[in-house]
Amino acid sequence: MRRRSLLIAVPAAGLVTLAGCGDDSSDSSSKASDSASPSASATSAAPPPRIVSGPLPAVTAGTEFDEKPTVAKGTGKPSDQLAVKTLIAGSGRTVAENDYIQANYLGQIWDTGKVFDNSYDRKTPLVIQLAQGRIIDGWRYGLAGKKTGSRVELAVPPTWGYGPQGSAQAGIKGTDTLVFVIDLQNTFNAKSSAEGRPVAQHDADLPTIGTNTDGRAPEIKIPPGKAAPKKLVSRYVIEGDGPAVGSGDTVLVQYQGVLWDTGKPFDSTYRRKALQPFSLQQVVKGWAEGLTGKKVGSRVLVVIPPDQGYGDNPPKNSPIKKDSTMVFSVDVLAKM
Repeated sequence: MRRRSLLIAVPAAGLVTLAGCGDDSSDSSSKASDSASPSASATSAAPPPRIVSGPLPAVTAGTEFDEKPTVAKGTGKPSDQLAVKTLIAGSGRTVAENDYIQANYLGQIWDTGKVFDNSYDRKTPLVIQLAQGRIIDGWRYGLAGKKTGSRVELAVPPTWGYGPQGSAQAGIKGTDTLVFVIDLQNTFNAKSSAEGRPVAQHDADLPTIGTNTDGRAPEIKIPPGKAAPKKLVSRYVIEGDGPAVGSGDTVLVQYQGVLWDTGKPFDSTYRRKALQPFSLQQVVKGWAEGLTGKKVGSRVLVVIPPDQGYGDNPPKNSPIKKDSTMVFSVDVLAKM
């Protein structure tokens, strides 16, 4: 299993999880991450910081966007407020609180210059939600309003970092100010859609899915008079150009599901107006197999027969029955 950032606290909700049941508002949390970085250790009750311009240590090497930086040790006393500086100004989409961001970053301790975490060496950017309790408040306040393509440096005092308890796992004391250099690659919100080329949908025996990319739910049309397939179907509707999804990955998605027999939606991130992360090790078999190998940025048609869905144990209080075939439109926005 690849090493994951300490920043991450991945939620899981919706009906496709193995344990999922109930209505669209279900929500729970997966296990915490197994290394160091900006994930929140607890929901902060601290008031918002005052944003100041410094002091901040210099970036002495690796000064280009998405290049691993080398950062000098802090000198003198750091601010007791949140120091924020845009080192490279991007021109992409503006990041807002509660968005999911995709970023590379390096974090080190002000006094010692010790690097406690960085995503560059993992060669995997972090995808995480800028939400209270999901990430340290220094990131939440320091990155909101910045544009993708930007490199941002932060100096985060304990109040908006890990608090007086610090993080023993990362070697962070409760008195440590943390310095981060963050390269904002992308941002995702409830209006995000797949980005790629539409793929022809010629099979008259299969549902068709709309190719709109305006953040609205695409229309799913069940072919009238056709029997549901007995085997799993997984096909591109829009083919992205991102990395392929692995069977052990966690993905960030927009999706909606309808029943083959009725065409009626039973679950939808569009309706909840909230994106959804899923571990492919914690979803029904049809989702795991249907998305494995598909490219990030894609929209995928997934038709799941009962034996690869919930089998004889459909979720309680849902319209899904033992013999229900589920049809999903899934936009794979990012790998987490």
